[in-house]
Amino acid sequence: MRKQIEAAIRRIPKGKVSTYGAIARAAGFPGAARRVAATLHSSVSLPWQRVVGAGGEIKLRGESAFEQRFRLEAEGVTFRGRKVNMREHEFKFGKKGKQGKRRSVKK
Repeated sequence: MRKQIEAAIRRIPKGKVSTYGAIARAAGFPGAARRVAATLHSSVSLPWQRVVGAGGEIKLRGESAFEQRFRLEAEGVTFRGRKVNMREHEFKFGKKGKQGKRRSVKK
């Protein structure tokens, strides 16, 4: 479970964000948003700043919240008030196994 969650987090490109729930679904564990948080808490070298709560809310508190916002802004992420502008910066995970495949059209 941990490796799949870490792999999903690593797929989020610079300048984009995703939610705990979306990462859990992309890793194949819908409903495991808290497990994503636990994985982030116990891992190193993950782009942790790119993971936000539903609606783009920074869930961290205190200095950690300021650092997350600072890191996101340094990557070009914009905010609407206290939340990430999800319309512009939300990363959408593709369907597993369907990326890069195209249907051929018979004539």
